[in-house]
Amino acid sequence: MNSTAVAPLACVIIDDNEINRLTLERSVQRHDQLALAASFPDAVEALAYFNANGRADVLLLDIEMPHISGLELVKLLPEPKPAVILVTTHASFAVDAFELRVLDYLVKPVGYARFCQAIARVTEQHQLAPTLAVPLVSASVSLPTDISASGTDLFVKTNGKLLRINFEEVLFIEALSTYVVLVTDKHKHIVGGTLKSIEERLPFRHFVRVHRSYIVNLHRVEAMADNLLKLGQHEVPVSRPYQEEFVLRLRAL
Repeated sequence: MNSTAVAPLACVIIDDNEINRLTLERSVQRHDQLALAASFPDAVEALAYFNANGRADVLLLDIEMPHISGLELVKLLPEPKPAVILVTTHASFAVDAFELRVLDYLVKPVGYARFCQAIARVTEQHQLAPTLAVPLVSASVSLPTDISASGTDLFVKTNGKLLRINFEEVLFIEALSTYVVLVTDKHKHIVGGTLKSIEERLPFRHFVRVHRSYIVNLHRVEAMADNLLKLGQHEVPVSRPYQEEFVLRLRAL
């Protein structure tokens, strides 16, 4: 047996619709990084499972259920809570869902490719969990950053020196060839690495990818018109693949 193999994530499913529940069970069984720990037809049974210290790394949760809704259950779950992926027939709950800091929001019917995308976010979160305990851009990323800071500050290596940057002052982050540029009202800081690497490690939830070349600070968005965001004296485009999540995250602030 390979000693370096990663143990699968324990998955719990809660859905009062039997067909939907069985469909999710099959998706879990197909995925080599998941193991089905339990499957429940209602939230009451599931809550008893969790209160009895039942294990779950990831929870696939329907919203509209009798007795206890999925959103109510998230609030009742004991700590530490699993990564929650909401699965529902309605997109109208998305804002409430993101206020509860759920990891993803799937609208039924859920294709297997979209399911795998959500699970990839869970596995990424588990890999980053030790790192995200403090605001730190890890040295293991291609970004040449190797010192942590607290609050809204991070140290980044730019122009051969370590520089403390208050990320509340960062308007947006732009990809530029093999570098990224941190743009503030007064400065542009060039940092080695890729936009994907900084997106994966940036510990601030209000920084959101809106384009293949841009991550924006939601706290600094002043206006949006014709798919262009105004941040200070700059305009940043929002491309179609990122529009839905951007709007949800913006409304959830």
